[in-house]
Amino acid sequence: MSALDGLDERQREAASVLRGPVAVLAGAGTGKTRVITHRIAHGVETGAYSPARVMAVTFTAKAAGELRGRLRALGVQGVAARTFHAAALAQLGFFWPQLAGAPAPAIVDNKVRLLAQAADMLRLRPDTATLRDLASAIEWRKVSMLSIDEVAARGRSIGRFDAQQVADLSRAYETLKDDRHQLDFEDVLLACAGMLEAEPRVAAAVHEQYRHFTVDEYQDVSPLQQRLLELWLGDRGDLCVVGDASQTIYSFAGADQNYLLDFARRHADATVVRLETNYRSAGSVLDVANALMKGRPGALELVPAPERRTATAASAQATAPAVADSAVVVAFDDDAEEARGVAAAIAARIAAGVPPEEIAVLYRAHSQSAILLQALAAAGVAATVLGGKRFFDLPEVRQAVQALRAAAVAPQQHSFLAAVRDVLRGLGFSDDPPEAGGALRDAWEARRAVLRLAEDAPAGTTMREFADDLFARAKDQHDPVMRTVTLSTLHAAKGLEWPEVYLVGCSEGLLPISYATGFEAIDEERRLAYVGVTRAARALTLTWSRDADRAGRRPSRFLAEIGRGSLREIRPSEMIGRRRGGS
Repeated sequence: MSALDGLDERQREAASVLRGPVAVLAGAGTGKTRVITHRIAHGVETGAYSPARVMAVTFTAKAAGELRGRLRALGVQGVAARTFHAAALAQLGFFWPQLAGAPAPAIVDNKVRLLAQAADMLRLRPDTATLRDLASAIEWRKVSMLSIDEVAARGRSIGRFDAQQVADLSRAYETLKDDRHQLDFEDVLLACAGMLEAEPRVAAAVHEQYRHFTVDEYQDVSPLQQRLLELWLGDRGDLCVVGDASQTIYSFAGADQNYLLDFARRHADATVVRLETNYRSAGSVLDVANALMKGRPGALELVPAPERRTATAASAQATAPAVADSAVVVAFDDDAEEARGVAAAIAARIAAGVPPEEIAVLYRAHSQSAILLQALAAAGVAATVLGGKRFFDLPEVRQAVQALRAAAVAPQQHSFLAAVRDVLRGLGFSDDPPEAGGALRDAWEARRAVLRLAEDAPAGTTMREFADDLFARAKDQHDPVMRTVTLSTLHAAKGLEWPEVYLVGCSEGLLPISYATGFEAIDEERRLAYVGVTRAARALTLTWSRDADRAGRRPSRFLAEIGRGSLREIRPSEMIGRRRGGS
């Protein structure tokens, strides 16, 4: 069986080009991770790559873990799948002692706390929110490769501190950090880049170790990450970048989509492949996405696959009641009515047989989640807010894993599944869930997810094997699906998908958010909306509220840009029971 089997024509084209600069412009839902892993597997399969000479760079540890897991499933072991920071930290840890004769500096564990101590040195008293903004400004300055003086010349103040005070605080922070022989997160990249530039033997060793590079989410690279990538490559051209300019949503953190947009110009011999066949979403959802991004730089024209073959779409088609309109917009009188309307519609969908984990409510800002959680709890719907603690860091889950590992060393009196259930019951789990909303239900859902993993384990699994699997999942951040409705900001939702999505707060001041001014800032908000839209596989509902108590709101300009040709407006009463065949 070939690593190219099962790929469509364009995916196969992208995975077949193993040498030279390659740019894969991959729209939402077009299978970019599949292309990355199959391309690497094809290179190993044909002998073009040695796994130990391949570095696949991602932006999150979870994405790196998923990449390693998919490669293992394809029979490929030994590829370095890491984030930029993890790769740079490993190189610092290896080469620093050789160069300096001492261990590499420790990493700052709390930038805000260190900034507060630097402020004390200057007799300044910033509040916590200002300290967080100062930390973000330092991060942006470093990944943008700007000096303190260059940023100060821009005259930007933060809170009640003017540009000069911000500069003084930045210098005091750097001095305190240096005195303590510490590096912050961004320093890791700067130090690694500096080491490669200054030490030819280090650069030669890295060039010998890694010959072939793949970078996922290339639209999100910062100038500092791009510089480090160039140093890793040296004068070689075996680089494959994968990205989508329409999903650039981290410009505030230094991401620069121009590295992706200009790739073919900077690499005259580059192969460029466009992936535009979407295997996730219904055609009507893609119509909304295409209308939203029409004419924007790097926008891809997404088309639905003849058969949407992702597991999510396939299961959704098979098990859930179909909806009459896959993409609709609903207006409400105020925020409370909007939250109640969305909660009632979701409760109706669950009552009709849709699993709650197949539904997500997305929004622009964290502050919008409280009223939604309250409305969902009142409707008897359990929900989980994405972006909190990772599943395996939840106290209930850590306690369960420890108890299961302890039980694994004792002789088993019952079957594997019964033994797992007994352990969880000893920790407070019951067959009947508490009421939706609140910490007790959250804890119950977490323990139920652990039990579900045991139920899904292969026949013959032992308690020891199950405990080891949980430990491996925690390491790779391979979290199980919680059987609750998901609430998430648009930023946190990137890279995920659900059959049914409610994108709430589609009004001026919320999406685009009020502080987004100027063409570039509004364009970033448009890309955020695009990310939200393309999370939906089967059904997309956009909502907004007039909120008359606050002098009224206008619908988002993005709704007008999409237009009635792609979105049908329905009344709030029509949201409940909206299924094919009548509402």
